[in-house]
Amino acid sequence: MRGLFVTGTDTGVGKTWVTAMVARHLVQQEIQVGAYKPTASGSQDGRWADVDVLREAIGGRFPEERICPQRFDAPLAPPEAARLENREIDPGLLRSGALWWSDQVDTLLVEGVGGLLCPLTDSETIADLAVDLGWPIVIVARNALGTINHTLLTIDVARRRGLKISGVVLNQPEPPDPHDRSLDTYAGTIGRLGNVEILGHVAYGSRDLLPFDGTATIDWLAVTGHRR
Repeated sequence: MRGLFVTGTDTGVGKTWVTAMVARHLVQQEIQVGAYKPTASGSQDGRWADVDVLREAIGGRFPEERICPQRFDAPLAPPEAARLENREIDPGLLRSGALWWSDQVDTLLVEGVGGLLCPLTDSETIADLAVDLGWPIVIVARNALGTINHTLLTIDVARRRGLKISGVVLNQPEPPDPHDRSLDTYAGTIGRLGNVEILGHVAYGSRDLLPFDGTATIDWLAVTGHRR
């Protein structure tokens, strides 16, 4: 089984949105793809929106407890959300939950929580899980003021942990300021200073992830190792 770990520079930057787009693209290419979010917190009416989006993106044929086996109601970091329910994060399940997919799909897309240093347990972060799984990472960054610093910090943490970075996606989760001329400058600066590939960008409200070079699509088969 191949894998790709989708992380972000922060919470709310569009990790689920991007992961779902990649999943839909792979499904269209007839790749058997799974989606795994090790834990989710913050429910609404007993549902976790991220889990529902991921399940729909892979065709709705896997139960939500396989997509996300550890779910909590409070919109807090996972260990704190678990504590409010007198529960604890199960570190073993964080990993075995991913490995369950190995005989189910060709490629597993893993979506992290928050950023790389978001706590998963009282002693582990998202970065620790990404290292253990050993798959390349894609960094989703908010295409807005402040993203250069946040993205370069994430790149630095990833490299210090020995993680392979497949590239960065700039996402626009909020309507852009029409007078903000900086939006077109972030990709070049991050790519140059971070020595990393900028895979593409997502405009606000779009379901399409487009490269900056004008080509039609990003080759996710190559990014996930199905085509070299």
